Amino acid sequence: MSEPKALIQPDRGQDAIAIHLVNKDGFEAFAKGLTAGQRASLAAQKFEGGGYQVGIVPDGDGWFAVGGIANPECLSSWCLAKLAEELPEGTYRLANGEAGPAMFGWITGQYRFNRYRSEDKAQGPRILLTSQVAQIEAATAEAEAECLVRDLVNSPAEDMGPAALEAECERLAKAHKAELAVVRGDALEQGYPMVHAVGRAAARHHAPRLLHLTWGNEGDPVLAIVGKGVCFDSGGLDIKPSSGMRLMKKDMGGAAHAIALAGLVMGARLKVRLHLLIPAVENAISGTSFRPGDVLPSRKGLTVEIHNTDAEGRLILGDALTRASEETPDLIVDFATLTGAARVALGPDLPALMARRDETAEAFLSAGKANDDAPWRLPLPEAYREYLSSDVADMANASQNPFAGASVAGLFLDRFVGEGIDWVHFDTFAWNPSARPGRARGGRGLGLRAAWHALRARYPG
Repeated sequence: MSEPKALIQPDRGQDAIAIHLVNKDGFEAFAKGLTAGQRASLAAQKFEGGGYQVGIVPDGDGWFAVGGIANPECLSSWCLAKLAEELPEGTYRLANGEAGPAMFGWITGQYRFNRYRSEDKAQGPRILLTSQVAQIEAATAEAEAECLVRDLVNSPAEDMGPAALEAECERLAKAHKAELAVVRGDALEQGYPMVHAVGRAAARHHAPRLLHLTWGNEGDPVLAIVGKGVCFDSGGLDIKPSSGMRLMKKDMGGAAHAIALAGLVMGARLKVRLHLLIPAVENAISGTSFRPGDVLPSRKGLTVEIHNTDAEGRLILGDALTRASEETPDLIVDFATLTGAARVALGPDLPALMARRDETAEAFLSAGKANDDAPWRLPLPEAYREYLSSDVADMANASQNPFAGASVAGLFLDRFVGEGIDWVHFDTFAWNPSARPGRARGGRGLGLRAAWHALRARYPG
């Protein structure tokens, strides 16, 4: 796709094609202002003002566009996305009002993942002019973060392994003058033993690592962002069926969200001391794979009996959350494509949110709802901690019953977050199974915008 920064431009009176927004209730009145030929043109296109309908209307030597929308007076993130996808290359402006939040969908509607296509058949850019100049930078940064999540998640595991995540963190550190520390391979065994155990079976060029980026003034509140970076998940010795393995390139979706969110935090220069932690592994199968029944040590000192090698994401997050807690953070936010149970409960569109504090949960939920990225809160029931009991270790990594899988995984993580620390956990899907306006099939940010707007309100720049 074109650079997101090029797709929204200040309106300085340039030549542009008009876009009229209309809904079904207002279509009749709108049509009365058209010529008979223009009305006939819209009728031929079966345009009636329905949501996401797009019409092109001749107008003398030129033309204008009409977009169907639920409410022209209250735009959402997605209401211009179909226009951005379908209109010809060119420059446009809204004839009635400003885009506001719809700038986001105008950009993401033009997203294409063409890295592996020999021919790029995408149209040229559709540029939107706006008088809301002060909003362009923020809207563009948010859309760029979304597109970054999509690019990272859509890339196959051979090209998006632990080393590639490290390279992405290096790029981020260089762009924002941050510091990046990396612990790789067998060196993990001492400080991050669960990260090492999960990742040690992978080939050398996909060796596990712990990526730790720091940025900001040391006197500012510490914000820790943690992302699950399982770059491919075979399930380990508890191997997944082929149908379950097909999309496991996306199992680093938590890391993609964390990296994109960290970029937004640094780009806006929020007043925080940022710690970004990405445990990056491939859960592979070899003679060195960790096994069901193994007991793993952890950075925190807790021992974990392995009931299922396919519950590996929580293991690597456990070590990373322990490290994050050592900074005595004001807040920890983690993202992980952690459980199928969350998807059974909430489907693909609603990221599950778990939090220790009600007021923090409400801030994230409200931010998501206001920005078309609503999570749904799931509980952390104290009574379910017993589901992770072990006969031989301090705890197990998976329950032996099928109940409350997402919450039980959250309770596992909770054991590795320092006592009293404010913590928010997103169990996100990071994937869009079917295309919709502004949301191409494939990788997708789910919870990213909720977290970003909550953090921006909590830590103003």
